[in-house]
Amino acid sequence: MKRWVGVVLVIVLGLGVEYGIRVWWSKQISEIKITQPKDFKYLKYTIVNLGNRQYTGSQINIDELKVKTNKYGVYTFDFESDGKKVTGLAHIPVGCDTQNKCPVIVQYRGYADKSVYYPGYGTDHTAEKFAQEGYISLAPDFLGYGGSDPASTDAWTERFESYTTAINLLAAVDKWNYANGKVGIWGHSNGGQIALTVLEITQKNYPTVVWAPVSIYFPYSVLYYTNDNADEGVALRKEVQRLESDYNLRAFSLSDHLERIQATLFLQQGSADASVPQAWSDSLFSQLKKLNKDATYEVYPGADHNMTPGWDRAVAADIEFFGKYLK
Repeated sequence: MKRWVGVVLVIVLGLGVEYGIRVWWSKQISEIKITQPKDFKYLKYTIVNLGNRQYTGSQINIDELKVKTNKYGVYTFDFESDGKKVTGLAHIPVGCDTQNKCPVIVQYRGYADKSVYYPGYGTDHTAEKFAQEGYISLAPDFLGYGGSDPASTDAWTERFESYTTAINLLAAVDKWNYANGKVGIWGHSNGGQIALTVLEITQKNYPTVVWAPVSIYFPYSVLYYTNDNADEGVALRKEVQRLESDYNLRAFSLSDHLERIQATLFLQQGSADASVPQAWSDSLFSQLKKLNKDATYEVYPGADHNMTPGWDRAVAADIEFFGKYLK
């Protein structure tokens, strides 16, 4: 009898211990905080990753005729960039068509406040000069401007999509039946930053002119311009801090990928530029030469951000440069 009582006690005690373990484990499980893994959504926008993706190019549609002269016509145009419509302004020399194809200069403008923006802002006057010399100029509005689809509401995505928009236009030009296969790039200020980044991403030899490009490292290239913000840049610095906590920002910085540039470059800078310090372009040119890149540099004494005075001379130099490679 005592033997059976002992067996029963062992069973009961064993069940009690097991129950206690289950209760303890259930408590531990309930206290574990289940967190969702981070979505590193900007990784696809690093310079290297953008260089590894494909850009198929859409059809370029010539839309409304805006101006007609005896040397060129000014039209609106549109194309598709990753499923979004992007509009722009085209200057097409008289005689350039599907039968008589012409060289193309894709132009990227600098920053523009949407309240004062118009198609051709920052590019129309140089485009006129290029068209008079037989070059088609295509200047995209970019997303959120002109008749384009809205830009992303995420500030960083909006910035990075300027690169994909710029490259998708170049891919579209490759298929365009007005283009003869010779393509150059022109960029000013932030558009110069886009142009340089495009060269790093594509690693293609597009003969390129940049006027006063924003070439300083990222994110200082953004923070430098926050003094005019109503909050003196407080909100933007918080966004930079958030970005920096998850990413190595050098992966997005053009100054860290200059070795990828394979194009012939012509850099122009005004010595009195209050928006892009000459020191930035001096440094850029020095780095390019150390990397044995094919680059030339011209400084215009006393010229401002728009190369005034000296604009006529700067445009003439651009035309001479493009003439060497696109004619």
